[in-house]
Amino acid sequence: MTLQPIYTPDIVPSPAYHLRFTWSGWPSSSLFPDCPSAEFFQELDALWETDGMRRLETSWSAELIQFTFSAKPQVSPVFFTSRVKGRLQHALRKLGRPTKFSRKIGFRGIGDNHTADVEAYIERQVEKEAFVDPKIAVFLQQFTVTDRRVNLDQPTETNSGRYWYNLHLVLVVEHRNRFTDEESLRMIDQRYAGIAKKKGYAISTRSVMPDHLHLALRGNIEQSPEEIALAMMNNLAYAFGQNPIW
Repeated sequence: MTLQPIYTPDIVPSPAYHLRFTWSGWPSSSLFPDCPSAEFFQELDALWETDGMRRLETSWSAELIQFTFSAKPQVSPVFFTSRVKGRLQHALRKLGRPTKFSRKIGFRGIGDNHTADVEAYIERQVEKEAFVDPKIAVFLQQFTVTDRRVNLDQPTETNSGRYWYNLHLVLVVEHRNRFTDEESLRMIDQRYAGIAKKKGYAISTRSVMPDHLHLALRGNIEQSPEEIALAMMNNLAYAFGQNPIW
């Protein structure tokens, strides 16, 4: 029997997120035309909005076009880059300025915090809880791990470009209940590593706390932030007999 997901987009409350994606494109041979007027972008922006993307900033030169967007959590990097390039190229063609783009593009997920800041924050989880009993802190510290083999500053490279796609994922136990037994904490710690391998994620830093979980990871560029979060939530819940633990 096929297992049915416990967590789906329609039943999970709106996540806390602040997603900013950038797109960089280069010309194939000849230079880009001059940047069109504001009127040109009105229809284009309306179409991007239907894709779950809102243009915030534009930098346009003869040799490089760059955009910054805010994006909904349902938008994956592959979908994002395809829609930015495809809709822009079509709009330029309609304007009478057909333009050939290089197959190579650049994608970045950007934010206020650098990778090192996020990893350091996760590493301090046990310390910042300030447990009264030092034995609990020592016990929990084994579930905070940084894998130095995973460098999130390095992009995922494909035939179509480079993708810097990193996420800080936080899962909170339902009703803020707490796992206090070693077996449960160890099960979570072991299972998400297997999930990451199966789904194509790379985890650099992780911390399993009694009532929440932190992961700093490089995502699969074909999956949206929402898909990655739901995959972790569902697969970890299956390990606990399909109980809704998050």
